[in-house]
Amino acid sequence: MTPKLKQEHPETSKIIVVTSGKGGVGKTTSAAAISAGLAQRGHKTVVIDFDVGLRNLDMIMGCERRVVFDFINVIQGDARLKQALIKDKRLENLSILPTSQTRDKDALTKDGVEKVLNELREEFDYIICDSPAGIERGAQLAMHFADEAVVVTNPEVSSVRDSDRVLGLLNSRTARAERDGAEPVKAQVLLTRYDAQRIAKGEMMTVEDVLEILAVPLLGIVPESTAVLRASNEGIPVTMDEPSAASAAYMDAVGRLIGEQIEMRMDFDRRQGLFGRLFGRTA
Repeated sequence: MTPKLKQEHPETSKIIVVTSGKGGVGKTTSAAAISAGLAQRGHKTVVIDFDVGLRNLDMIMGCERRVVFDFINVIQGDARLKQALIKDKRLENLSILPTSQTRDKDALTKDGVEKVLNELREEFDYIICDSPAGIERGAQLAMHFADEAVVVTNPEVSSVRDSDRVLGLLNSRTARAERDGAEPVKAQVLLTRYDAQRIAKGEMMTVEDVLEILAVPLLGIVPESTAVLRASNEGIPVTMDEPSAASAAYMDAVGRLIGEQIEMRMDFDRRQGLFGRLFGRTA
């Protein structure tokens, strides 16, 4: 993959929640890919695992053996933030804040989360919050202080319906929603596990149908690809793995996330392969 030019750092840090209503849509994989992609573009980035009790981010980032302290330890005052942060060995601009595998989700508190985020804002350009699936406490705290949201969904009815519920929470249960006159959380959809053949057979929803229901901008389309599973199993964010249609799609999504105008080809109603049209090659 040809490296792209480093962008100017934002004037202030930005908190971006990666969320979904339904599990199994590739949310943590996407959080890992987006955070790594931002770091690859030269932005100092940290990704936080909010899924207390079911942490997976550390495995996908390949740092599970380096976890000593975690997010909950910091919130409860058992460790300093710098003790819990894990610096990625492959990307100097990337850090990971793992969560606890043994605590209950009630260990997350609004005041504790806010304190940690404020401290991270002093050091990082982008703070990526990997939310647990659903709409319960952990997910609501992951999105509460967000400036932007990446809503990960598959082109399936149940996934899209649950994503619509999450969008409702972003508009009503966040700090921005509670402040009079504040700009709302900027939400965008990341469509994952996209399969043109299944769409042609009517087994999946079209992009147009998804966007009509969710009524928010499209950040990117990530095709179904064995590269995603392989990278996750090897503990490598897919954007850092060997080139593939999926890694290219994620890097394009990262570019759009930081404000670049990158064409989104959506002329896939014909039988011609989606991968070839989007990326000039097969996955």
